[in-house]
Amino acid sequence: MSKKGMNDLNKDVNELADSRALEEERDVTEWIVAGENARERIDKYITESWEVEVSRSQVQLWISGGHVTVNGAPVKANYKLFEGDKVSVTVPEAEVTDLIAEDIPLEVVYEDSDVILVNKPRGMVVHPAVGHPSGTLVNALMYHCKDLSGINGEIRPGIVHRIDKDTSGLIMAAKNDASHASLAAQLKEHSVTRRYIAVVHGNLSHDKGTVDAPIGRDPHDRKLYTVTEKNSKRSVTHFTVLERFGDCTLLELQLETGRTHQIRVHMKFIGHPLVGDPIYGRSKGTTMNGQALHAAVLGFVHPSTGEYMEFSAPIPADMEEVLFTLRSR
Repeated sequence: MSKKGMNDLNKDVNELADSRALEEERDVTEWIVAGENARERIDKYITESWEVEVSRSQVQLWISGGHVTVNGAPVKANYKLFEGDKVSVTVPEAEVTDLIAEDIPLEVVYEDSDVILVNKPRGMVVHPAVGHPSGTLVNALMYHCKDLSGINGEIRPGIVHRIDKDTSGLIMAAKNDASHASLAAQLKEHSVTRRYIAVVHGNLSHDKGTVDAPIGRDPHDRKLYTVTEKNSKRSVTHFTVLERFGDCTLLELQLETGRTHQIRVHMKFIGHPLVGDPIYGRSKGTTMNGQALHAAVLGFVHPSTGEYMEFSAPIPADMEEVLFTLRSR
């Protein structure tokens, strides 16, 4: 072999080694498919199994990009799983985003070079989606920070967790990938402190209690969630009564797990849906524009310092108005 040919071969070998080394450094998430998930589409399975909220369209992009394998081989998004399949996802490096930074006012509760905490107003969507391409928290954060992490890909840069559009309160975003990984790991370990304030219908029979009921997608409406044993995850919500109004109750709720719509679904499950909840609530009685739910306390271990930090945000004006009305009757 010529000297040039040998040099080219060495270059190819080194590039392959570098590529494999890079792949090994990236975070790989794996599952072994249980019998109850057999015959389920892989894109649906990954979307519902991923601990941090991720969209099905994002999963499909990972699949089409070759970042998802089953038993070591790439598959298509419509692949039907078999019991015992080994599903592996290697999250790709973030792509350059087409999202537009928007000068939207933010109530910043805390910020440093690793993390930012915002008191999100009710009505603000967290990340762009169909029907909400702009005006979201992500658009605002991109303008404010300039340096968000990209571990979640281009749709939700920096976002570690989420709260619903019509839920107000504290939400955190990471400003680099190391911080994002640390905060996401704490969420997965259920070590992040998350306490909410809510007004619910009815008068609870106990001052304190725990709802331990698995949550999964509603088989009758895939956009909603419900308490179910099928394709669900363990979900735990602790509640403490703060004030009683006869037909309504003010609660503090602490999340042990963090499922989509968890508090809203659990409160409906025990017969005390949130006041104002347009999906899981009641149409009669005390109402407000959006559910009476506020993420009041958020605590976590700082990704760089290792110090536990806890922050709080006051109840918003619209919830205070509801409470004033209930107290004045």
